[in-house]
Amino acid sequence: MTTANNYSFKNIFTLIKQALKGEEHDYTKGSLRTAILLLAIPMILELSLESVFAVVDMYFVGHLPNSQNAVATVGLTESVISIVYSVAIGLSTAATAMVARRIGEKNPDAAAKAGAQAILLSLLITVIISAFGVYFAPDILRLMGAQPDVVRDGTSFTRILLGGSVVIILIFLINGIFRGAGNAAMAMRSLWLASIINIILCPIFIYGVGSWDGYGLEGAAIATTIGRGIGVIYQCYHLFKGDNTILLKKSHFAFDFPLIKSLVKVAWPATLQFLIGSGSWIVLAYIVSTTGGTIASAGYQVAIRNVVFFILPAWGMSNAAATLVGQNLGAGQPDRAAESVLLTAKYNAIFMSFVTLLFVVFAMPIIKIFTNDPAVQEVGALALRIIGTGYIFYGIGMVMIQALNGAGDTKTPTWINLICFWFFQIPLAWILAKTLGWGPVGAFIAIPVAETVIAAAGYWLFKKGKWKKTII
Repeated sequence: MTTANNYSFKNIFTLIKQALKGEEHDYTKGSLRTAILLLAIPMILELSLESVFAVVDMYFVGHLPNSQNAVATVGLTESVISIVYSVAIGLSTAATAMVARRIGEKNPDAAAKAGAQAILLSLLITVIISAFGVYFAPDILRLMGAQPDVVRDGTSFTRILLGGSVVIILIFLINGIFRGAGNAAMAMRSLWLASIINIILCPIFIYGVGSWDGYGLEGAAIATTIGRGIGVIYQCYHLFKGDNTILLKKSHFAFDFPLIKSLVKVAWPATLQFLIGSGSWIVLAYIVSTTGGTIASAGYQVAIRNVVFFILPAWGMSNAAATLVGQNLGAGQPDRAAESVLLTAKYNAIFMSFVTLLFVVFAMPIIKIFTNDPAVQEVGALALRIIGTGYIFYGIGMVMIQALNGAGDTKTPTWINLICFWFFQIPLAWILAKTLGWGPVGAFIAIPVAETVIAAAGYWLFKKGKWKKTII
């Protein structure tokens, strides 16, 4: 049972300090509220900084000449990059679940070996993704419904980002290892470093310095890739040389095919789960682009960058639930794992209610930060208001889905995503946007409706409790 706590300001400050320092803590004992705070604070800050990647590029390219094409390119490329994110998050989910379970069993060496095998697996996959992205960059933009001038201006940007997908996958995966071990502060610091480097380099590489004119749109891709790359170097240093719960050794990288098979068993449904979700966002971007043109596409992409900016901190809270579930199942405490999920969902719903209010009331001022085009501003503000109405349900659904993933039950969320996104959200968006002639607004409306259904399905399946019996 959770220990009752009355937190004074001083106690909360002490907890925040402890969370940011990354001090070791046994998450299978003591107060659940304390455990959630210690994990959630750095995880929220971590993914807040990850969300900065999405908005920094959009902000700087939104002030380039011919910004409509630049913004549309960034948005359409990010929609495709979400497939890479799906692979990264799928592998990260498997690593987190496996590492957390071994840590809960008090076996850090086995946790380290699982992390090393996950890194080997990710490197093999990355080679294929990078080669495909570099070669087919213009075709990918055309497939997304981009106009010929957007393809012309944006191919290099897309090629650089997809070619550098190794740093995207590794930064997600290694942070998943740290989170599974309960060292959320280390994951946070790596994203802080990567994001700060990106913020510094973006204007330099886009606009140039002094007599150097910079690379324009391509500069945003270069800065982002360098920023993430430095973050990965920082992660690797602490994985191999640091003083952490989990420390990788050369012997951990000897191929262990049974262990890799176990990781793949958890990772492939998790990857498919996020591919299904990100794939549906690509279809929505296509519907908006083909029913509203470049202006609607640019407005929608600016809005989505802001949606992601506020969803990722809530995802950080959800990741705390995943770690608590994995470690407590490993310690043989399924009831404590369940209680941690319900408490985390409550906190996430409260946070997301404030975001809903922010989006509904201040949509236009938020969008104006990222673009000077009045037509793009109008579409972006409308999209932000409509999508923002479902934020409370997004928060609850995320926690339920991540709780199942943290238990290693990645197949159930995959089915939820398949049914709710592809058999419900996409048909609904298509009917509203094309059949009924509502245009982009129809696609916007389909998003909060589908996310509400996902939250309801996730909660129902979580309460059934089959995830407590998952073995990994």
